[in-house]
Amino acid sequence: MFQPITASIGLRYLRAKRRNGFISFISLASVLGIFIGVVALITTISVMNGFQEELRNRILGTVAHATVEGVDGSLKDWPKAVRLAMEDGRVLGAAPYVQTETLLQGQNKQGAMLRGIMPGLEGKVSDLPRKMRQGSLDSLQPGQFNIVLGSELASALNVRVGDSVNAFVTESVATPFGSMPRAKRFKVTGIFEIGAQEYDFGLALIHLQDGQRLLRMEDAVTGVRIKLTDIWQAWAVARDLANRMEGIYLVRDWTRDHANFFRALKMEKTVMFILLSLVVAIAAFNLVSSQVMLVQDKQADIAILRTLGLSPGKVMQVFMVQGLVIGLVGVALGVVFGVLLSQNLSAIVHVVESFTGNELMPADVYYISGVPTVVDIGDVLTVTAVAIAMCLLATVYPAWRAAKTNPVEALRYE
Repeated sequence: MFQPITASIGLRYLRAKRRNGFISFISLASVLGIFIGVVALITTISVMNGFQEELRNRILGTVAHATVEGVDGSLKDWPKAVRLAMEDGRVLGAAPYVQTETLLQGQNKQGAMLRGIMPGLEGKVSDLPRKMRQGSLDSLQPGQFNIVLGSELASALNVRVGDSVNAFVTESVATPFGSMPRAKRFKVTGIFEIGAQEYDFGLALIHLQDGQRLLRMEDAVTGVRIKLTDIWQAWAVARDLANRMEGIYLVRDWTRDHANFFRALKMEKTVMFILLSLVVAIAAFNLVSSQVMLVQDKQADIAILRTLGLSPGKVMQVFMVQGLVIGLVGVALGVVFGVLLSQNLSAIVHVVESFTGNELMPADVYYISGVPTVVDIGDVLTVTAVAIAMCLLATVYPAWRAAKTNPVEALRYE
């Protein structure tokens, strides 16, 4: 008795037995359609979030969160840069590196990025020491000219641990036969596997001092790599470090180095969200159908309410309340089941694999075992808001038709 009259009547229509069973069936189909659409949306977006998180962690486990380089590709005062970086509480680790493009020649030839590192400091800025499939980074000793290759790069060169490869760099050297590219023979002492093709196929590691000798950089390095406590502060930390040093430096962070990749992932997620929203829209059309038939079935009731003084606007609210409640039930059930399914999807996939005997996502193909999912509360709220908005819009036309009912015409044949 304390409810507003429009909400009270609308909820009463929901509780009352309907004379037309087909209307009840359409209403149930609308609830199920909205339920399935919301579950599909939340699950798909959560899976895409999981893969994006997994790829980001793999990439950021190899590349630095931020780098500070010399403008001319040479940073001479790198010990000061490392010291200043480690004085910042937002920095977990800092390490110098040299880097250049190279052509590697084993039994085959393949271009790659040649990076000189300090094995003792590499673990502070990347996960490479924990991604070694054969050998270790400690085998990179100064003066021994050892090299560690990505797994796919080693396959492309058709070399194994113990074999030798020649590295050709862009700097040339004068010979009696003319200008020739500088080359050096390295011994393969390790193979790593990140799970990201860009690095497994295109990265080779040597010791920092070997890289300096190969590139004739003396004591200079290409730059300093930095690992942070918060990856989203990469640009600010690198900029602060460059400002505290004397001179002009080139500052980069992971969001700029891989901007196109993560922008593509975001675009794919947005497109998928729009496409799956059409499932909810189709269910909303079912809601329109059920509400239109309900309005037609309740013509006499609407006429009586109008003669008792209920305004057209109030009549419209009655049927909007009813349609919205039906939509909210579907949305609420969809959100609950969607979140539960997303959180347990990997376990469900393993159960399906055990029953079928087939591995749905082989680790040697996808580099990922199971289906990673990340349930983001912001995405869940967005899906909820979109679904409720569609349900609300679906009730407008039937409710407007009810408000336009002429009491005289509706009661003429009663």
